[in-house]
Amino acid sequence: MTTATSIVALVVLVAVGRLLGETVLIPPLAASMALVAGGSALPLAQPRNVIGGQLVSALVAFIVLAIAGSSAWGAAVAGGLALGAMLLLRVSHSPGAATAVMVVLERPEIVRFLALLLLATVILVAVAVISARANRTVYPVYWW
Repeated sequence: MTTATSIVALVVLVAVGRLLGETVLIPPLAASMALVAGGSALPLAQPRNVIGGQLVSALVAFIVLAIAGSSAWGAAVAGGLALGAMLLLRVSHSPGAATAVMVVLERPEIVRFLALLLLATVILVAVAVISARANRTVYPVYWW
């Protein structure tokens, strides 16, 4: 059921992206879904961490992008700073560091990217919650 949950969530992201005419499925979100579906009891997989960790990481990356521009060096710094910010804010979610790297390298439009990232992470969590209820399992272990 873990694999099916992951497939459904990622396919929903593709479908939403098609409807919006935007890319909603980005590689770090596949890693997020792997954590949520495969390690649903882990702190890294809880909604606060999935949604918060991704958003905090993206915000850090946009700050780095504004200061240092787009480069592999800046991406590396953004990934490291994203981890520090997530730890500080208690929203650790390792795929968020990959999102930070991606933001610096790809230079997406900030408001659109953050809105789509929020939508995508909420979808991932929602699919996991629905799957858990359908299978009579527990997810999330905690919300906040």
